[in-house]
Amino acid sequence: MKVEVNTFYIGDELKLKEILLTGYAYCRNYLQTSSWISILKDYLLLVFTYRLLNFATFQLKVFGLRGSLGNLYRSITSSFFKWLLRSSLMKSSVDVEVNKATRSIERDLIKNDASLKDFEELPAVGLSEKTVLEELDLMDSILPHTEWKRGRVSGAVYHGGDELVHLQSLAFEKFCVANQLHPDVFPAVRKMEAEVVSMTLNLFNAPKDTGCGTTSSGGTESLLLACLSAKMYAYHHRGVTEPEMIIPVTAHAGFDKAGYYFGIKIHHARLDPVTFKVDLKQVKKFINKNTVLLVGSAPNFPHGIVDDIQGLSDLALRYKIPLHVDCCLGSFIVAFMSKAGFKDLAPFDFRVPGVTSISCDTHKYGFAPKGSSVIMYRNNDLRMHQYYVSTDWTGGLYGSPTLAGSRPGALVVGCWATMISMGQKCYIDSCKEIVNASRKLKATIQRDIPDLRVLGDPICSVVSFTSDRYDVYELGDKLAKRGWHLSSLQKPPALHLAITKPSASSIDELIETLKELVSEARKDPDSKPSSDGTSALYGVAGSVKTTGVADRLIVGFLDTLFKLKPADS
Repeated sequence: MKVEVNTFYIGDELKLKEILLTGYAYCRNYLQTSSWISILKDYLLLVFTYRLLNFATFQLKVFGLRGSLGNLYRSITSSFFKWLLRSSLMKSSVDVEVNKATRSIERDLIKNDASLKDFEELPAVGLSEKTVLEELDLMDSILPHTEWKRGRVSGAVYHGGDELVHLQSLAFEKFCVANQLHPDVFPAVRKMEAEVVSMTLNLFNAPKDTGCGTTSSGGTESLLLACLSAKMYAYHHRGVTEPEMIIPVTAHAGFDKAGYYFGIKIHHARLDPVTFKVDLKQVKKFINKNTVLLVGSAPNFPHGIVDDIQGLSDLALRYKIPLHVDCCLGSFIVAFMSKAGFKDLAPFDFRVPGVTSISCDTHKYGFAPKGSSVIMYRNNDLRMHQYYVSTDWTGGLYGSPTLAGSRPGALVVGCWATMISMGQKCYIDSCKEIVNASRKLKATIQRDIPDLRVLGDPICSVVSFTSDRYDVYELGDKLAKRGWHLSSLQKPPALHLAITKPSASSIDELIETLKELVSEARKDPDSKPSSDGTSALYGVAGSVKTTGVADRLIVGFLDTLFKLKPADS
């Protein structure tokens, strides 16, 4: 019997054995002849080289060669100018300009009047109820403020009507001292909070048997909790210690805040240049073994665009990654659009199988008192990972469902009272009113004001527009002088209006004002924007040559919130 031997495979095995033996001999000799300091240096060099190659490979995969070189150029130039502005060559002159701008912020923001009492220290003897109420009325009437009651401000005040405010005030008074931290002391508050969560879960089509959630103090806390849950879920289920999440560039800044707080690396995915929805191809390129969360908005804050939630869901299911949908701004508008007769909104909630969490601000289009939001999860395992539990504290066993310990029970009571008072019919009616006003503004700009351009195709309550001919920030400043306060956006420069019930009734007035201002700009196309207006501020923020200056101005603004008087007063 003849036996055939495959010499090809035998030769390969011998070669592999020879390579392994050679490698083993080299390593043994290296360890025997090298000092521990040399070994440590080589190890650090090897780790550095590996991480550098890994980073370069990831950059090329996501951005391509041209995009990666562009990112490298921006990083180098940004670092250079940041160093230059802080160096002795320019620091003093930059400080002068920043201080000048900060003083201007203080003068604009700190309002007072000689007729008002100042309380820099606690009064020795308390004032009477009558005096306190008189002082409140005096401040409200004397200090100038935006005409929000006439609907001349973007978002900010989601007013459901004076009767609703009166009901909320009565509800607040009944439970003014309530604290959600103590459900045994305030069982009625616990009941109402659970019902608020349940009603909201039903609106967003959560699974009947597993859907769950908690209330929070607002949209930002809801986003923080969603990100915290995703991070801890990935840590406990997959062992991820260097978490990353992928968000559209239009996602709310609260996600970046969560990354800052919780040590989660953020990848910002670009937009489709036509639809202004997140680019799913780039989202896919960003996904790696450390990805703990994908994010979409319904709609996003800047442009009012609803991302392709189904497309994000497909990626989430394929790679087994949680998907959060931010409905904080969409709130009860997106929840009721279908019932209000608007059939062009694609599924975005728990009906989409890959969606694992949703945030909704009940204090926006739910018209609840400010400080009210709900974070929802597909199951309790996801929600559990936002909890904090301590069994070793000397003060006893401790657990809290959200970031806060004590929570004002009166706010959730006000939310509960609002929701059961409004009912589905009132929410449907308000949805119709607001969405119709939004679409009227969009259609009028597209049809009658060709010098302005609507970004994407917003279908909910927010309309964003820019101009290819005029400085849109200057237009915003001129609107402000007429009493209209729209939100300024960047990348690209734009303005937006988040329409509320008050602004819905004033939309015709805004349209006429826009037409007038654009007509004026058309007559003087060479006019330059103000040197100290919004355009100048965003020019500073967007220029690589002034890296870090806008940060200092924002810090100056935040510091001003807690000052009693301007520095130069």
